[in-house]
Amino acid sequence: MADTARLELILGGQKSGKSRHAEQRAQQWLAGAPGRRALLLATAVPGDAEMRQRIERHQHDRAQRVPGLQTRAVGQGLGPGRMRELALALQHESAPQTLLLVDCLTLWLTQALMPPPGLAPLADSEAAIEHLCHTLAALPGPVLLVGNEIGLGVIPLGAEVRGFVDELGRLNQTLAARADRVTLMVAGCPLRVKGGD
Repeated sequence: MADTARLELILGGQKSGKSRHAEQRAQQWLAGAPGRRALLLATAVPGDAEMRQRIERHQHDRAQRVPGLQTRAVGQGLGPGRMRELALALQHESAPQTLLLVDCLTLWLTQALMPPPGLAPLADSEAAIEHLCHTLAALPGPVLLVGNEIGLGVIPLGAEVRGFVDELGRLNQTLAARADRVTLMVAGCPLRVKGGD
C-alpha cells in the first residue's frame, strides 16, 4: 500500500482511538497485496486481574476487527534485559512484507521506570530508548508505533509520576524526530502532524 510509512508514530490520549487507527492501518496493509503479514507486538503485562481481563478483551475484539493480525507478547521477562525484548522482537520479525505494530510504547516505558513489585526500575532508560531507535532505523519493513500523549493535562502530583511524564515526553519527541509520519488521534479523528499523504 503506497500510504504506508516506513515508520509511523501514532499518539493520543486514553481512548482516543489510536489503537483502533493502527489496526485499521494493519488491515489496509494486509488487503494491499497478497503474501503480506501483520504482527502486533503487545507490551502489556497482566499485573492484576483487571489488567488480565482488559488484555483478554482487547485480544478478542482485535481478532474480530482484524482477523489476519497476529499477536506476540513482548517485555514479559523479569530480568534487567526486559526492555531490550521489544528491540529483539522487532529485529527478529521485521521483513519487507511484514507490518509490525507496537502497542504500546507507554506501557513499555512504564514497566521500565515503574515496574511491578519485586523488580528494580531500569537504571538507564536513555540507553534502552537509543537501542530501540537504532533498531527501528535498520528494519527492512514498515512499523507502526502506538503511544500515549499525556503531556496535555494537569501536572501530576508526586516526583515519580512527574519523572515518568517527562521521560515519556522525551521518548515521544525522540521517536517523532525519526518517524516518517506522526499522527495524533483526537476523539477518534486522525490529525497528521508530520509526513504527507
